[in-house]
Amino acid sequence: QLQLVESGGGLVQPGGSLRLSCAASGFTLDYYAIGWFRQAPGKEREGVSCISSSGGSTNYADSVKGRFTISRDNAKKTVYLQMNSLKPEDTAVYYCAADRFSTTVRRMCASSEHDYWGQGTRVTVSS
Repeated sequence: QLQLVESGGGLVQPGGSLRLSCAASGFTLDYYAIGWFRQAPGKEREGVSCISSSGGSTNYADSVKGRFTISRDNAKKTVYLQMNSLKPEDTAVYYCAADRFSTTVRRMCASSEHDYWGQGTRVTVSS
């Protein structure tokens, strides 16, 4: 069974850090571009960061540039999102998604249609 499972969410104070993980099972992650998306209460889901299958290309939303870093370890079949200097507006459910064929990571982040989705992990930034 093909699955993406997110972990690492939780409650953190403003200015704090979290590292999210997206673990793949049932398929080889090497051939897939991976994206992190988030949905805050009352808002539409938005692309946060995406990474190409090789890891050579990345894309970030303007709101997280300089604070978040996406990376991948294909041997461990896991993609990470390191989130630093967290703000209350980063509060959301974070989802990872995988695409077998993605033209560019920029386009992947701009799209809501993807081959596979995880179930999400909640991040709350609050004092």
